Amino acid sequence: MLTSWFRVIILILVCNAAGALIKLPQNKTIPAVFMFGDSIVDTGNNNYIETIFKVNYPPYGRDFVGGIPTGRFCNGKVPSDFLVEELGIKELLPPYLDPSLSTDDLKTGVNFASGGAGFDPLTSELASVISLSDQIDLFNEYITKLKVAVGAETTSTILRNSLFVVVAGSNDITNTYFNNPIRRLHYDYSSYTDLLIYSASGFAQELYKLGARRIGVFGIPPIGCLPSQRTLQGGVQRQCAENYNELAQLFNLKLSDEMKSLNSRLPNARIVYLDVYNSLMELIHNPRKYGFRIANRGCCGTGTIEVAFLCKCPCPDVNNYVFWDSFHPTETTYKILVQQALKKEITSFL
Repeated sequence: MLTSWFRVIILILVCNAAGALIKLPQNKTIPAVFMFGDSIVDTGNNNYIETIFKVNYPPYGRDFVGGIPTGRFCNGKVPSDFLVEELGIKELLPPYLDPSLSTDDLKTGVNFASGGAGFDPLTSELASVISLSDQIDLFNEYITKLKVAVGAETTSTILRNSLFVVVAGSNDITNTYFNNPIRRLHYDYSSYTDLLIYSASGFAQELYKLGARRIGVFGIPPIGCLPSQRTLQGGVQRQCAENYNELAQLFNLKLSDEMKSLNSRLPNARIVYLDVYNSLMELIHNPRKYGFRIANRGCCGTGTIEVAFLCKCPCPDVNNYVFWDSFHPTETTYKILVQQALKKEITSFL
């Protein structure tokens, strides 16, 4: 746990109709959340670009407000939404490319993530999506807009006190490293994770240069246990693909060390590694403990391989499932993971 600027931080967990809500001390605020990364957190940016990596059609969004497919790779809300909701900022985190954004949207946070993106530049290029470097460019554009709306001083205050979150890496391993001979020819596990860490570290430092101070970077989940990887790599018994998990764990170990190093080197920074590997693995190994019944298949179709346009005929009761499609968790799973991460690490950002 990183040392806080403040002597004492008290977390009050209260229950209401929406579930556990994280309340900060009265004189401490997080005015906005800014999200970067891939399909785990994309709330619809891919709707506005030319790519096949979009899900703005049913049954995606089946359990979203009004049953509307918004471009979220889920049956409902995704971690971006739960972060702002749990922090009491607003209900949803809108995509930055939405042309209907208001000044209030800009002041309280927007989402730059793009489904299919990764730390490896080749990952975004192959998917024709918004790369992390392009997401930084969009963030620069956002800063200019915010300064026009509220002034330079207020903009600086918002950026300094807001929470910046990065979620990427899964596509690098599943889509680029193991499925692209170019990368495996030139990189072994160690050197490829070094490439990803170099990119992740550089991205965090770019955010810092642009005014961010509270930065959370999520590790890679146990991608070898995703339904799709079980099907493709897990044999007849559909076991977890251990080579995928091994690479994810190596990356996570290096990422944790690098974020600690950055946090100690950059003045006033609170840069935090956020573990999702162990949290999701716990749900996969003990689904009934959390109210689920099925953890090795998704809700769509057979649940073994379906994702995006193949995601048809969803299950009648999604609450039984850890996964929505063969790659992405359900809304309920995401809510559990976000609440656990905030409860564990919120003091590190303050």
